[in-house]
Amino acid sequence: MDPAGAGAGAAAGGGGSLSEVYQNARRLLLRTRDGLARLERFESSSFSSAAASSSSSAPLGLGLDSPELSFSVKRDIAQIQSLCTDMDRLWRSIPAKGQRDLWKRKIEQVTEEVDSLKEGLDKLLLRQQKRMMEAKERAELFQRANGESEHVLRIFDDEAQALQSARSSSMMLEEAYATGVAVLSKYAEQRDRLKRAQRKALDILNTVGLSNSVLKLIERRHRVDKWVAYGGMIATIIVVYLFWRWTH
Repeated sequence: MDPAGAGAGAAAGGGGSLSEVYQNARRLLLRTRDGLARLERFESSSFSSAAASSSSSAPLGLGLDSPELSFSVKRDIAQIQSLCTDMDRLWRSIPAKGQRDLWKRKIEQVTEEVDSLKEGLDKLLLRQQKRMMEAKERAELFQRANGESEHVLRIFDDEAQALQSARSSSMMLEEAYATGVAVLSKYAEQRDRLKRAQRKALDILNTVGLSNSVLKLIERRHRVDKWVAYGGMIATIIVVYLFWRWTH
C-alpha cells in the first residue's frame, strides 16, 4: 500500500476509509460523465431530426432525452458532492502533513470535476428548454397554416411539461442536498468540539487523579454523542431518498 493509501486508511470514518470514499466518488464521476455524454448525443440527434423535419416541412417529435436520465445524472452529481463533503472532513484527520496535502489536492480535483459536470448539465437543460419553446412556436405557426397539426402541439406540450418537471425535481433535490450538507457539517463541527473538550477534560482529570468511573462516564457520553451524529446522518439520507421517491 502506498503512503497516501495508508494515511487514508487511518482516517476511517462511519462511511468507510477516505480511500474507499474517494474510489466511490471516482466511479460516480465516470458514470455521471457517461450520462452527460449520452444527454449531449441525444441533444445532437434531436437537433438533426429537427433540421430534417424543417427542410421537409413535416413536424416531428423532438426526441429529447428522457427526464429520468437527466434526473439520474443530477442525482449522481448531488451524491458526489456529498462524498466530497465527507472526504473534506476525513483528510483533515490524517496525521502526516505530506499525505494531507496529497489528499487535499485529490479531493479538490474531484470537486472541480463535479462542479464542471453540474455546470454542463445545467447549460444542457437550459438549451433543451429553449429549443423546446422555439419548436412550440414553430408548431403554432404551422398550425395556423395547417389545421391538422393539433396533435403535434400536444406532443410538444407534453414534452415541455416533462422537461420542466425534471428541472423542478432537480432543483428540489439540490435544495434538499444543501440542507443535508448543512446538517452534516454542523454534526461534524459539534463532534470535533466534543473531541477537543474530551481531550482537555481527560488531561485535567489525569492531572488531579479522579476515579476511573468518571473517565468511563465521559467516554460513554462521547459514544452516545457519536451515535446521535450518525443517526442524524442516516435520517437525513432517508429524508432525501423519501423525497426523491415522492417526486417520482
